[in-house]
Amino acid sequence: MSPRIAIAETDIFIVVDVQNDFCPGGALPVPGGDEVAPLINRIARAFPHVVLTQDWHPQAHASFASTHPGRQAYETIDMPYGPQVLWPDHCVQATWGADFHKALKVPHAELVLRKGHHREIDSYSAFFENDRKTPTGLAGYLRERGFIRVVLAGLALDYCVRWTAEDARRLGFSAAVVEDACRSLDLSGSAAAARESLRALGVDCIAANDIL
Repeated sequence: MSPRIAIAETDIFIVVDVQNDFCPGGALPVPGGDEVAPLINRIARAFPHVVLTQDWHPQAHASFASTHPGRQAYETIDMPYGPQVLWPDHCVQATWGADFHKALKVPHAELVLRKGHHREIDSYSAFFENDRKTPTGLAGYLRERGFIRVVLAGLALDYCVRWTAEDARRLGFSAAVVEDACRSLDLSGSAAAARESLRALGVDCIAANDIL
C-alpha cells in the first residue's frame, strides 16, 4: 500500500520534461506521454512550490544518433562519462519539440530548470549532468530555500524521473514519485529496473490520490 503524504511548506513538486518531443507526435515520444498533463496540473495546484524541468539540447548534441555517423537511435555507446543511449534528435533549443506540451498548465511554477544544454554530455537528472558530478545548481536552490522533500512526476519514469529521484536521495532529500503521473519508455525492461532502484533507495512510489 502506498504511503499517504501531507503537503508541507518544505515540499516541492518537480515536474519533469513534459515537452512536445516526449509526447505523441514528437521526436522521442513516450507512450501515453500527453496523458500525464491533466493529472500533473491537478497535483500542482495542491503544491505552493513547483519546479519545471526542460530538456534543452543544442544542435548536434553528443546524445543524438545523428551526431555519430553509422550509428542508429537507441544504440548504446561508450562516452567519457559512461554508457550513453543514442537518441533521435529531440528537444532542440527554441524549437516546437522543446516547448512544454500545451496541456501543461502550471502558472505558479517558481523555476524552469533547463538541462542537457552542454553539447558534449547528456543530462537525465535535474541535479547533475550524466557524469553524476557536474551540478545543475538545483540542489543549492532547494537547500537555500529550505526544501526537505521533492515529489516528482513527468517523463520519463525510467530515465529523467528516475535519475532525478535517485540523486535527490543521494543528496539527502526525501523523495516521492507519483507513478500514475509518469509514463515510461520501457527500453529492455527499464521501467521495472527503475521501480526496483527507486524502492531500494527509499523513494516513496505513490499515486496522485495519496497526496493529501
